[in-house]
Amino acid sequence: MSQAQLAHPELSDSYVSLIESGKRTPTTAVLELLAGKLDCSLSYLVNGVTGEQLHEFELELGYARLALENGAVAEARMRFTNLVADKNLTGLTRLRFEAEFGLARAMEAGGDLDAAIATLNGLRAAAGGAMTPEQHITVTIALSRCYRERGDLSAAVQVCEQILLGPVRPAWSDELVELGSTLLGAYMLRGDLLRAQHWSAELLAAADLLGTPRATVAACWNGSALAEAIGRTKDALALAQRALAVHSENGDPRNLARVRLSCTYQRFLLLPEEAEICREALHRSRRELAESSAGVADRARCELDLAHVELALGNLGQAIAHARRAHELVSSTTNGLGADAQLLLAGAYAMADEPMEARTALEAARRWLEQVTPARRAAQGWRTVAEVLRKLQDGPGSVAAYQRALVSVGL
Repeated sequence: MSQAQLAHPELSDSYVSLIESGKRTPTTAVLELLAGKLDCSLSYLVNGVTGEQLHEFELELGYARLALENGAVAEARMRFTNLVADKNLTGLTRLRFEAEFGLARAMEAGGDLDAAIATLNGLRAAAGGAMTPEQHITVTIALSRCYRERGDLSAAVQVCEQILLGPVRPAWSDELVELGSTLLGAYMLRGDLLRAQHWSAELLAAADLLGTPRATVAACWNGSALAEAIGRTKDALALAQRALAVHSENGDPRNLARVRLSCTYQRFLLLPEEAEICREALHRSRRELAESSAGVADRARCELDLAHVELALGNLGQAIAHARRAHELVSSTTNGLGADAQLLLAGAYAMADEPMEARTALEAARRWLEQVTPARRAAQGWRTVAEVLRKLQDGPGSVAAYQRALVSVGL
């Protein structure tokens, strides 16, 4: 069919030529006219896929998302991988973004942080201006989170600050408050507590100004973690409870489980006499995390919180079992949680009067602490090593560990 045949009588052949060369963008009415003349669907003319293929892509994406949200991480990764590999998805910008971003989330949930980071950076580079501002922020949040869990706090901070502290400060929105909360978490882990306090106050003010559930949960949840870090336990619990109350109404399962986990542990720290009640709530969070898209770091934190509660209740065997499970979850990463798990094991073994096992755990913790980059976190770890060695009546070893803690913070 020639251009003149396709155009006649409604259009000029020169206009059809301009459309073919990409110099004109046809209206929906013109597209429908051309699709009718070419005897194909509007979807095929615009995207290069039939309506049936488009429906199949949507269906497969739905299955992949469902698998991820239900904790079937391996299945989700396989489904997302197959979608990304399908060349017919290339022209479907929205669906391809969702498939690639879903693949990165599945990689993160499975603990494959290097692959997740590579996929997210590739998505940012390839999509560029094709991403909406909201999509760009969503990808940046996930990227910063992956960098943080891998221990690369400088990169975790940098990708957030590029948007939030650039030459033109964007107006606050739900997405930006969530990005700011991610930055707050990186500041805390890096030990920038003064900057974190100023930033947290700004986020809470922005959330109050917006008045939306999403912004409120993000600002309160991360503000709670900061309050705990600086010893304001009552404020930490109040903020966590506010986040949980708002998120319980319409939050997604993964974050709801994470907020509940945070709130429960804050309650345990403030009210240790309620340890049994907290243990039941933590087991609920454990089930919810296992049935969601939560990553290995979240599940490891839950195991560690359970171990602390069991220690408080005097159940050394249960505490050791939970700490071992936490270590198994993060054993293949450089996450500082590995050190936390071994330190908890060392303390539990010391309390159980098993010095050999305690020393073995301490040696493992030392190896982990050599890889922990946040100065404050490393210092806390070395202090715990010193306290366990003191219980084992190893005075010189305890003094050396205290000195390592001081060196970690530049003293």
